[in-house]
Amino acid sequence: MTQLTPQPGIMDIALYQGGAAHVNGVSNVVKLSSNENPFGPSPRAIQAMQDAAATMHRYPSSDHGALRQAIGEVHGLEPEQIICGAGSDEIIAFLCQAYAGPGDEVLYTEHGFAMYRISALAAGATPVEVKERERVTDVDALLAGCTDRTRLVFIANPNNPTGTMISEAEVARLADGLPDGALLVLDGAYAEYVEGFDAGAAVMGARRNVFMTRTFSKIYGLGGARIGWGYGPREIINVLNRVRGPFNVSSTALAGAEASVRDVGYVGQCRAENAKWRAWLANALAELGVPSDVSSTNFILARFSSQAEAEACDLYLQAQGLIVRRVAGYNLPTALRITIGDEDACRRIAQGVKAFKEGQV
Repeated sequence: MTQLTPQPGIMDIALYQGGAAHVNGVSNVVKLSSNENPFGPSPRAIQAMQDAAATMHRYPSSDHGALRQAIGEVHGLEPEQIICGAGSDEIIAFLCQAYAGPGDEVLYTEHGFAMYRISALAAGATPVEVKERERVTDVDALLAGCTDRTRLVFIANPNNPTGTMISEAEVARLADGLPDGALLVLDGAYAEYVEGFDAGAAVMGARRNVFMTRTFSKIYGLGGARIGWGYGPREIINVLNRVRGPFNVSSTALAGAEASVRDVGYVGQCRAENAKWRAWLANALAELGVPSDVSSTNFILARFSSQAEAEACDLYLQAQGLIVRRVAGYNLPTALRITIGDEDACRRIAQGVKAFKEGQV
């Protein structure tokens, strides 16, 4: 029998490794490896999902109309220009499937989210990594990296795993400098952690070459529900809806997301707590000789003197029941990404790093 061969690019995809949740031999661990909201979902979201569970024998809405309407009302966007997916990951995959293929190039930054490269390879396109400048998106480098084969340019703003972001003016400059036939995709997974930030909606304006993705997995605490959304020109939404499965999002996820986006007070509380303890932890670690860039997200990128020191600190923290994330796979071997937890978690991290540092002397 002839051996089945996958499409070109697929076997170049390394299996995705999510943030660890367990440490062998250690109980009662604190997971700070996946940028999850330590306070969980809005109580209104939990109630809405429980109510929706009673009708799980029915197929969910195929047009996601109620959720799109809610998103539009809260964010001041046109519901007709919104598409929903199983996390923003699925929207990213739709974009690559629809607009990139063999012979095409997909650009992303050197410390950018892993799914950009994975989705490009899955579509048969060529992923192109572009340098950042001191862990910040470099617009000039991205523009220089474009060719007549460039179809998609992905940037996360704020970025994961660096936590840094660029200005609206820089995003606009990038959009205006792209070659014809290229689409700028603004990944706004962490946008809600920036007070008053629209994730690039104003930049989109009348431009037809900018698209925005968002998620309910971070500040909304619905990572386990797998739901996100995208916003862009009507013609792009029309294309993406043709590759989207008609029932790609569950009824419980739709209900939880609608309740979440409308509970703006809860989002504000989570944002404020995150900002408070993010600043506290960054300062505490800096005093221990572990710097980080100013973060606009729910994590900090703690930088150590060497890869060996970063890995040794990670192992020490694991032994204390504290799970953070190594980011060597993101070209940051000397750093650890640490999710901002609640007060107790942040204090334990600071104490753990302090004990590790003192043990090195």
